[in-house]
Amino acid sequence: MRIKILSIVACFLSVATFAQKGVRIGYIDMDYILDNVAEYGEAQGQLDKKVQDWKTEIELRQSEVEDMKVALSNEKVLLTKELIEEREEDIRFKEKEIIDYQQQHFGPQGYLVRQKERLVKPIQDQVFNAVQTIAETKRYDFIFDKSADVVMLYSADRYDISDLVLRNITRAAKRTQAQSKAEKRKIENDEGNTIAQDKELQARKQEQEAKQKERERLIAEKKAERDKLRQQKIKEYEERRNKLLAVRKKKRDSLQALKKSK
Repeated sequence: MRIKILSIVACFLSVATFAQKGVRIGYIDMDYILDNVAEYGEAQGQLDKKVQDWKTEIELRQSEVEDMKVALSNEKVLLTKELIEEREEDIRFKEKEIIDYQQQHFGPQGYLVRQKERLVKPIQDQVFNAVQTIAETKRYDFIFDKSADVVMLYSADRYDISDLVLRNITRAAKRTQAQSKAEKRKIENDEGNTIAQDKELQARKQEQEAKQKERERLIAEKKAERDKLRQQKIKEYEERRNKLLAVRKKKRDSLQALKKSK
């Protein structure tokens, strides 16, 4: 840590020394840029939906384990030792499955971390290309990332080129889109067909939303079914318990009647 701090200090001292010679310095805020790139926001929204699905799955599994524990507690007096151990082993197995699922999706090497890296990488590449272009055209000597590990003790707004990077990325995207439209017009003229990409995208989006609603409906049905089964088991247990108590009471009454008759 000491070496890192000394390196940072040395870096800024070097920049300060060069600044006296007319060196141009700028910085960007990567977090600000990511928040304002449309495709990153859309991809982040899709990732958030996946995260919510994973969390819902974990909650459902945890609820299932709790139901198993309640059922075992209620029925323990009616079970043999072997059956109790078997049910407890099932519960431990389910709990381990939940822990494994959490690590697989939210652990240090889980799906969430990998998806975030995959999500940020293309935007980082665009930012890097934009910074390279701006540095060459505007003749910047140093450009820092404000949100990176290098601590900026002070940063004047006039050196912030984040908006300039965003405009560069937007212009590049528009140029790509214009080329794509030109190609589509050429295909339409050559083949006489209409390419409705927007309609296809809208249809895919509606299909995804329909699938999401279907998943939510199935999850709700599964939960309702589990709740119904749980209530049924509790009712059956109460009935068996009441019958057992009635038999015991009948035996006690018979014994007491026998004693009185003697």
